[in-house]
Amino acid sequence: MEIAQALDFVRAHPMAVLHTYRRDGRPQMSFVTAGVEDDGTVVVSTRETAAKTKNLRRDPRISLFFMDDKFRESVQIDGAAAIVGLPEAMEPLVEYYRRISGEHPDWAEYRAAMTEQRRVLLRIEVERAGPDTWG
Repeated sequence: MEIAQALDFVRAHPMAVLHTYRRDGRPQMSFVTAGVEDDGTVVVSTRETAAKTKNLRRDPRISLFFMDDKFRESVQIDGAAAIVGLPEAMEPLVEYYRRISGEHPDWAEYRAAMTEQRRVLLRIEVERAGPDTWG
């Protein structure tokens, strides 16, 4: 599957299961909502203290699995994640919210919540997308 085709699917179906690796090599999975930046970078908001963030600091490999509402079509993307922390992450977090949910009713409140929750932005450079075959 072409990466551009996978990114179109992600834009239409932003809910995903994110996979990172625990210290012992076993998977750690989380439900997330992903956005796609203009340059094709996939972005996810999470907390500095989350297991996925700690795992990615140790091993940047990441996979996300997206599916449609009827559980019939799916896309997996694989890549490497960079973690952007506050304060650098604040405006990209605002843009992430806008891409997925539109305008927030109170941006000052949103920014305060991002700081209080110690939010970071995961920036995923997509290296591979699939499936290439079915069945």
